[in-house]
Amino acid sequence: MNDSYGSDGNGNGCSNADGRAAVGHSPQVLRLVWGGMEVEGLAPDKDFALYPGGGHPWDWNVHGTRHSPGVQPGDVQELLDRGAEVVVLSLGMDRVLRIDPATLELLAAAGTEVHLADTRAAVGLYNELARSRRVGGLFHSTC
Repeated sequence: MNDSYGSDGNGNGCSNADGRAAVGHSPQVLRLVWGGMEVEGLAPDKDFALYPGGGHPWDWNVHGTRHSPGVQPGDVQELLDRGAEVVVLSLGMDRVLRIDPATLELLAAAGTEVHLADTRAAVGLYNELARSRRVGGLFHSTC
C-alpha cells in the first residue's frame, strides 16, 4: 500500500478531522482487462471509485447502482466530497452501464466538468487528466 494516497490500509482514502479527504493526486489506472483493474497504490479489483488522494473498490450496493437506471448520485457525490473538480464516468466495456439522469443533474448543479465514455476510453482520459487536474472517476470493468 502506498501511503502517498492517504490510504488507511483498507483501500479507502483517509479523511481529515473534519471529514474532508486528504489532498493528493488522483491515482493512475495501471492495467485494465475484462473483469479487473490495477490501480496505483490499491489492491486489484473489478470496479473502482477514484478521486484526489486515493480510491477504493466501487461497491454498487452502497447507493443502489445497477446497469439501469445507472450510476447513482450518491456515488458521484463521494467524488465531489473528496475534492474532484472534473469527473470521468465509465459506461462499462460494452457501454451497458447507464448514468441516472439525477446524477447528471447533480454534476450540472455543482458546475462540475463531466466526461462519459466506454471504460477503455474513460481510463485513458482519466489518466491523462490525473496528471494535472483534481479528477475523480467511477470505472466498471465488464459489460
